[in-house]
Amino acid sequence: MSTTGGTADPFAALGALPGVAESVESVRKAVDRVYGHRIMRRRSNEITSEAALRGARGSAALSGADWALEEVRRRTDFSGDDEARLVGAALRLTAEAGQLLSIWRQSPLRVLARLHLVAAADKAEQVGRPRRPGEPVDEPLIEQPLPDAAEVSGRLEGLAELIIAGSSAPALVTAAVVHGELLALRPFVSHNGLVARTAERIVLVGSGLDPKSVCPAEVGHAELGRTAYREAFDGYLSGTAEGMTAWIAHCGRAVELGVRESTAVCEALQRGAA
Repeated sequence: MSTTGGTADPFAALGALPGVAESVESVRKAVDRVYGHRIMRRRSNEITSEAALRGARGSAALSGADWALEEVRRRTDFSGDDEARLVGAALRLTAEAGQLLSIWRQSPLRVLARLHLVAAADKAEQVGRPRRPGEPVDEPLIEQPLPDAAEVSGRLEGLAELIIAGSSAPALVTAAVVHGELLALRPFVSHNGLVARTAERIVLVGSGLDPKSVCPAEVGHAELGRTAYREAFDGYLSGTAEGMTAWIAHCGRAVELGVRESTAVCEALQRGAA
C-alpha cells in the first residue's frame, strides 16, 4: 500500500471498496454478540486474560511454534530453545500491548520500537530500531522480497503520519492495513510477524471495537492457517482493489474466529466447566 500522496485518507478509500462494508458489518455483529454475553458482564477480566493467552499461542503458531494451549499455560520457563523463546516473545507482546494503547495514536513508531524491544530482548544491539542496509531478516513465514532499508524508513513514516492524522475508516480496515504493511516491510531483523499481529490487536482495542481485548484475531489467523494467511497477504501486496478486499476480509474472518473462541470460553464459564 502506498502511504504517500494521492487520497487524503487512504484508509477511508479502502473502506469504500466493494465487499469491505460487508466484512466490517459481519465483524461488528460478531463483536456485539460476545460483548452481550451475560458472562461478560460479570467476569470480563477472566475472558480478557484467556483471550490474551490464546491470542499469544495463535500468533506464535503462525511464526512456527505451534504448541498446545495447555503447554503454553503450564510453562514458566520460555528460554529453553527457539520455539520456547518464540512463545515467550508472543506472551510478552500480548501483555505489553495493553500498556501502549494511549501512546499508539500519538507515536506509533515509538510503540513499534517498544514491541520489538519486548519481543527480541536477546538481540541487544539490533532491537527497537528498523533494520539497517545489509542486515538480514529472520521471518520464515513471509518469503516475499524485502524492501530496502530506505523504503522501509519512508513507508514507516508515512504509515505513522496516517495513524496520527486519524481516519474515518472502520477499525477493521485500519488494523488490516497496519498488519499488512508491517508484514510487507518487515522493518526489524526478527519477530516481524509477532509485532504486526500485536499492532493489529492494538488498533482493534484502541479504536473501541474491542475495548476489553476479548476478540483475539491471532486465534483466527492461526485457525485459518499459514497457507491462507500467505495467500491473503499476497492480495495485500498486489495493491489491487480485489487483493486489498481479500486481505481485509481475511483479517475480519480472523477476528470473528477470535470472537467464537471467547464465546466458547464464556459458555464454559457459564457451565462452571472452566
